[in-house]
Amino acid sequence: MNNFLISTLTALFLLTGFSCSGEVKAKETGTGNNDSGVIYLSKQSFKHHIYDFDANKEWKYEGKIPAILDFYADWCGPCRMLAPVLDDLQKEYKGKLQVFKINTDNEKELAAMFGIRSLPTIVFIPVNGEPKAVMGFRPKEDMEKMISEVLQVTK
Repeated sequence: MNNFLISTLTALFLLTGFSCSGEVKAKETGTGNNDSGVIYLSKQSFKHHIYDFDANKEWKYEGKIPAILDFYADWCGPCRMLAPVLDDLQKEYKGKLQVFKINTDNEKELAAMFGIRSLPTIVFIPVNGEPKAVMGFRPKEDMEKMISEVLQVTK
């Protein structure tokens, strides 16, 4: 694994962040889908859907449509508040973007690898270009604005 790339992504996640707080519980389903279409990732499925850091030295998003990646924990109040917002966004933007979630308690190695220090950390991943990260709960209106500006996706 390329330490330079990990350092760069870590810096990106940390430097583009903001902070807030808030709360709601997401239904954990392992690496599969739940009813909303949100996909929960393990380290292995992360490499398949998002970025195969073992195969690529430079950032290369593996997806075909823009994505939102939510690093969360079940005990985190703001994470639980964000869960229904992300479920709604997944439904409303169906086919135009994909929401992924990573439980940082289950995937400590991934969280450490990407320097996740604040929950939730939300990463917006355009099909082309660099990911942008924000930290803390965001209301739906703010998320829609970032989807439009960063991912260049409209409903």
